[in-house]
Amino acid sequence: MAFAPWWWWGYGMGRNKLQTMNTIELRKHSWSGIPREVRPITWRLLSGYLPVNMERRDLVLKRKRDEYFGFIEQYYHSRTDETYKDTYRQIHIDIPRTNPLIPLFQQPAVQEVFERILFIWAIRHPASGYVQGINDLVTPFFVVFLSEFVEEDVENFDVASLPLDTQRNIEADSFWCMTKLLDGIQDNYTFAQPGIQNKVKALEELVSRIDEDIHNYFKRYEVEYLQFAFRWMNNLLMRELPLRCTIRLWDTYQAEQEGFSHFHLYVCAAFLIEWRKEILSMVDFQGLLMLLQNLPTIHWGNEEVGLLLAEAYRLKYMFADAPNHYKR
Repeated sequence: MAFAPWWWWGYGMGRNKLQTMNTIELRKHSWSGIPREVRPITWRLLSGYLPVNMERRDLVLKRKRDEYFGFIEQYYHSRTDETYKDTYRQIHIDIPRTNPLIPLFQQPAVQEVFERILFIWAIRHPASGYVQGINDLVTPFFVVFLSEFVEEDVENFDVASLPLDTQRNIEADSFWCMTKLLDGIQDNYTFAQPGIQNKVKALEELVSRIDEDIHNYFKRYEVEYLQFAFRWMNNLLMRELPLRCTIRLWDTYQAEQEGFSHFHLYVCAAFLIEWRKEILSMVDFQGLLMLLQNLPTIHWGNEEVGLLLAEAYRLKYMFADAPNHYKR
């Protein structure tokens, strides 16, 4: 494990007291990756869930955690009602499919947590309700907040062995931070998912400007961007990357002002161009689509994600800030 850079320890022994930096400084230092020891509290701060004012933190955390479990008491019993049973049924079906190869997510206690989080979110957001893909967005928060209490391998840890209050706090914090994330991208999940449709179109336009060869290759073999990039937008690349890489990616997304809603587009473009050689070696539609839906990232780590983010930043600097200069 890499040592935390010197400036993190200016927070006052790491995980308990991030007190010497304001939000702007915190975003700046988080962009290049957050040390594991301080990631949980940093993510709470960057998401806007935890106040920067230290004197208010304990009070706010208690109030928000109590509020979440108030929702559970008020609404969770209604999951079998006629109004909500289809929503609950879909959540119940999707949960076991969430990271199926990671033992942590196959534990009944963890699956019940996810069911509660997703059901409460869905009935509190009737404009979209539950949509497949939202289930993936709980996992990074859950793993990061669990890591605060687990020194060994989180992916194989028995969550039921933790004190009940700790389990409840992890659940409530995961709910609120996921809610903050979804507040910024909710049009991805409303009827017909217009946010995703627009982002896929924007990706197509961007790729047509940065790599005509790839763009024309897709045209030649009649590959539609929606056929592979819909999932990239719907699941924020979580199905394309190992979980450890998603967590590192989200350090930067939370450090960016519009990381999940805007910067993600440039990450997707950089991710596509990363596989340029492999894409241009394919000789038919089926081969291209199979490659794009099963990109070989299983061995990726922080170095690969860091390079991907650097390229995405370069693209954003070139095209977001001065798009007219680069139009064909």
